[in-house]
Amino acid sequence: MKRFHVHVHVDDLARNVAFYSAMFGTQPARVEPDYAKWMLDEPAVNFAISTRGHGHLGVDHLGIQVDNEEDLSAMKAQAQAADMALIDEGATSCCYARSDKHWIVDPQGLPWEHFRTLGTIPVFSGGEPEHVEASAPEMAATGSACCAPRTTGKPIGIPVKSASTGCC
Repeated sequence: MKRFHVHVHVDDLARNVAFYSAMFGTQPARVEPDYAKWMLDEPAVNFAISTRGHGHLGVDHLGIQVDNEEDLSAMKAQAQAADMALIDEGATSCCYARSDKHWIVDPQGLPWEHFRTLGTIPVFSGGEPEHVEASAPEMAATGSACCAPRTTGKPIGIPVKSASTGCC
């Protein structure tokens, strides 16, 4: 199964947890002091909010979460076949989880995360990423603040909204 993933930066976690819990008709699957996540089956979505936006509120990134390595490999191969700039983090820790993931960026600069969750961790990430504005080529060349991704494909030369693109 593939599950749509949306991560939104918010200014007041408690108020937003209450709002989205009422909207979805269920409480979050995980709540931390700076983060909450709903794993919904109907609609099939992994919806996360956090206060880690560093002044940037609203949609941080979109993604597709898969259940197995075969689906993740197929998505990666599809991006590579299209010669998309692909930022490959591989195994990483972020958003209270261990994951295997890679990133692509759409023509508007919106980051898309393709990932498979491997397990949970007790902290948001292995280290606190610094907020850095970066373009897709810069991100590809230097990596994000919380990982050292491998990049393939043609850089698309569009701005990435925030360094949090390397996480969640």
